[in-house]
Amino acid sequence: MRAILTFLALIVGFSWLAAGASQAETWFEALVMPGKLATAHAKLESKCENCHGSFAQDTQPKLCLNCHETVAADVATGAGFHGRAPEARALSCSSCHDDHQGRDFNMVPLDAETFDHSWTDFSLVGAHTAASCESCHLTGKKFAEAPSACVDCHKLNDPHKGALGTDCSSCHVGTRWDEVKAFDHSKTKFPLVGSHVTLNCDSCHAAEVWTGLPIDCIGCHMIDDVHENRFGADCATCHESGDWAKVRFEHDRDTDFALTGKHLETDCTGCHLPGGDAAKTTTDCIGCHQADDVHKSTLGEDCASCHGTESWVQEVVFDHDLTQMPLLGLHAIVPCEGCHNSKAFSEVDIACVSCHIGDDVHKAALDTDCATCHNPNGWVFWRFDHGTQTDFLLTGAHNGLVCEACHTPGTVATDVPVACAECHQKEDIHKGTFGANCEACHGTDTFKGAQLRLPATP
Repeated sequence: MRAILTFLALIVGFSWLAAGASQAETWFEALVMPGKLATAHAKLESKCENCHGSFAQDTQPKLCLNCHETVAADVATGAGFHGRAPEARALSCSSCHDDHQGRDFNMVPLDAETFDHSWTDFSLVGAHTAASCESCHLTGKKFAEAPSACVDCHKLNDPHKGALGTDCSSCHVGTRWDEVKAFDHSKTKFPLVGSHVTLNCDSCHAAEVWTGLPIDCIGCHMIDDVHENRFGADCATCHESGDWAKVRFEHDRDTDFALTGKHLETDCTGCHLPGGDAAKTTTDCIGCHQADDVHKSTLGEDCASCHGTESWVQEVVFDHDLTQMPLLGLHAIVPCEGCHNSKAFSEVDIACVSCHIGDDVHKAALDTDCATCHNPNGWVFWRFDHGTQTDFLLTGAHNGLVCEACHTPGTVATDVPVACAECHQKEDIHKGTFGANCEACHGTDTFKGAQLRLPATP
């Protein structure tokens, strides 16, 4: 036996001397190779230096990583199993991945029962802990090539048909696929407040539609709009999200038309008719009360100048003293219609005779200026002073005459003659022989028995 070993040593020695040191090393290493490489490394078997440094074992991990670039990147960045697991980072590659055990040798010895998946980029939580390795790691694929996105495995289970994207974990949890975690709606353009918080998602997102939905109230509540759109589409102006039936609208604060009197008791539809635009509702009285206008527009359209809001019929506040015809005496109790009948109020004649022509017992003989004699406290009260208001002083028998004795019907008062002969011509027994100057002989006490008034004798 010793002779054989000596022979071999001599052969090696001579070969080394003949071939040179480098070739001798390669030849020697091939000679002492412990076994065939695994199938995955078979193509490297022809050159030991692919994996080994000559007589330098510490170079082997670097050579491994030169080929296994993905593993090298994980180690460098602390990702994946080789970058996370402390043992993988501390030990050399050959500590776990032995070779030279034959072509069928498994170089990746993995105990599925004890493997700690938390050292990978995909920790097993919830229902994933009970899943079989084969459900994610397919035969013939590297373990690192297993998909890690939810949609990669659960695409067929996606009831949203991709409408919500591929980030399943934004809503679902790993415990159960049908268990959905609270979605933060405040991060959308429509934060949930009030009653919206307790609604089921499909109340608004029917048929799994999640984008492009309206965020204005009327988009969902059109069917609840009892106003039939006459108040516009901004429901939040009046309604609160906590209770649709609760209204916070204040007419006095939110509009230019404060509600007073009977308006406070009026239902909204009393002014805001179906199909109309609330913002365009008229605020002038005649806009709503034209049918109640007994004046038929003869007084114009400013109803508030006379009427109040407490009572359309009873509450009349018009101050007639502001007109050209202040109401004095009995005029104050005369109903409006007494003077304002068929004409517009502003067109009513304020002359006495325009209303009292039927009461004129003088038949216009004393002109039409009734106020010359009469006052508004009573038609029978008169105050005419013939002595101061005319050029004919009433004396003697004239003082007891009725007005019609001189002012006959059909004559104008100012046209009545003042000469004696004009009234007493029939009583002139002189038949005009003494002329028309009756007062030359007669006085006013009596026409008869008058003393002759002759000029004094010189």
